[in-house]
Amino acid sequence: MITATAYDKHVEQLFEVMKRVHAALTNAGIDYRIVGGMGVFFQVSERDPIAGRLTKDVDIAVRRDDLERIAAAVEEHGFKYRHAAGVDMLVDATQPKLRSAVHFVFIREKVRPEYLEPVPDFSTPTVTQEGLLLASVPDLVRMKLTSLRLKDKVHIIDMDGVGLITPEIENALPEPLRQRLQQVRAEDRQSAGAE
Repeated sequence: MITATAYDKHVEQLFEVMKRVHAALTNAGIDYRIVGGMGVFFQVSERDPIAGRLTKDVDIAVRRDDLERIAAAVEEHGFKYRHAAGVDMLVDATQPKLRSAVHFVFIREKVRPEYLEPVPDFSTPTVTQEGLLLASVPDLVRMKLTSLRLKDKVHIIDMDGVGLITPEIENALPEPLRQRLQQVRAEDRQSAGAE
């Protein structure tokens, strides 16, 4: 049966997962950054609480060298490390049927061979009130422009729409990514004009 609380349950589940992963990694002294759609959600929501879009899972950037330590650290927090279909992830062992996994990307490595750039090295994080470590806006912009899937374009539009992509961030982009940013902006203007 459809319920109006489905969204609230999903939000609660995602935040509970992030808090447990944060606790596990922090207790083990492992550095990380929340990236992907969840990282964008936090950054956009800080500027405009109703402009953020949630995602179905959590993406975290880590060092590949830390993977063994991560697998050990998360077990006492109810997660199991898995490598399946080329993806390194954590699954919630307490509720294995839930679809919200934690996916890892590795700093200084390309997520896919065809991507223009690797995942940026750790820069100074944005820290949430709860202590969660988010990728900085410049790093999120680079990552989203590097992958440039439809959802990445939407995230770029969301960040741009609340003024997060400043001229300084844009000017620091390498030319191929700056061109992609201009392309996303042009497509967004064209789409807005068609409505």
